[in-house]
Amino acid sequence: MQDPRPDAPFYVVLNAGSGRTDTELRCSTIREVLESAGRRCEIEVVREGARMPATAAEVAARAAKDGAILVAAGGDGTLNAVAHEAVRHGCVFGVLPQGTFNYFGRTHGIPEDLREAVHALLRARVRHVQIGRVNNRSFLVNASVGLYPRLLEEREHDKQQYGRSRVVALLSALKTALGRHRNLRIELELDGKVHRLRTPTLFVGNNRLQMEQVGMQPLDHAVEEGRLAAIAPRPVGKLRMLGLLLRGAFGRLGEAEDVTAFDFRNMTVRAPVLSGRRKIKVAADGEVCKLELPLRFEALEGRLALLVADPVEQEAGDQADRKADHKSASFWSAAQ
Repeated sequence: MQDPRPDAPFYVVLNAGSGRTDTELRCSTIREVLESAGRRCEIEVVREGARMPATAAEVAARAAKDGAILVAAGGDGTLNAVAHEAVRHGCVFGVLPQGTFNYFGRTHGIPEDLREAVHALLRARVRHVQIGRVNNRSFLVNASVGLYPRLLEEREHDKQQYGRSRVVALLSALKTALGRHRNLRIELELDGKVHRLRTPTLFVGNNRLQMEQVGMQPLDHAVEEGRLAAIAPRPVGKLRMLGLLLRGAFGRLGEAEDVTAFDFRNMTVRAPVLSGRRKIKVAADGEVCKLELPLRFEALEGRLALLVADPVEQEAGDQADRKADHKSASFWSAAQ
């Protein structure tokens, strides 16, 4: 896909629940920057999360018909829903990161400040980037089963009570990870071979920044090689689980003996034959749903036409993120 025409309008899907500023202020900022540059824009505000998939599909259909650039303004879950429709309708995709951690936007050098991000859209070029897919669900950052989806559900509950911040997200992750939970018994099919695995959670990443942050070298380069990265801790007690969390927080998870890690292009996940399980909870970019077993994970290289900064700006953004990540703690970006 080529760069959009110079006068292409911007069709923005904005999540009212994301961001730290008033929704109307964000809308006026977007309009002001684009209209001052002589570019037309339409903004569709989504106030209920359940409406996001349908709204994204409706706006994407219009964008494809009108030759517009489809833009998502929100956290990684919002970006996921809109990017899915951008791929399906063949639209160029733009990002205005408004979430808590913004891994996808930061990985591609997109500013977190809204005004700067809109200006960046005006000078960006199209780059075809990889997405992941599990069954019929796309993901930009990660997908997971087991403890991780439960952790995300608990995190959302805690954020509603105590506010949206990285500290709340981190403490919520610790509370859930160190609580009682069942271990998964699953079978992985890789390269024609079946491997049996027992783990509290299977985490599949499509984001270099996340892998770097927790210290999972050389898996941080898997995405650049057209692959996905998988992390599965072995069943351990609370003390050793705390040790894994601390290693992840300080970017040293790759040194842990209690972690299985590998990369792949395609992987099938099944429940043991006698388990009787037909569906399983899956978290894709922070959104939890139930999918039919078996799960089929795959890397779709170059599938998303993303507007990104030029190489000089990209490198400057990458350096800033690396410095920031050494100062931040996470549980495998559980607080994404």
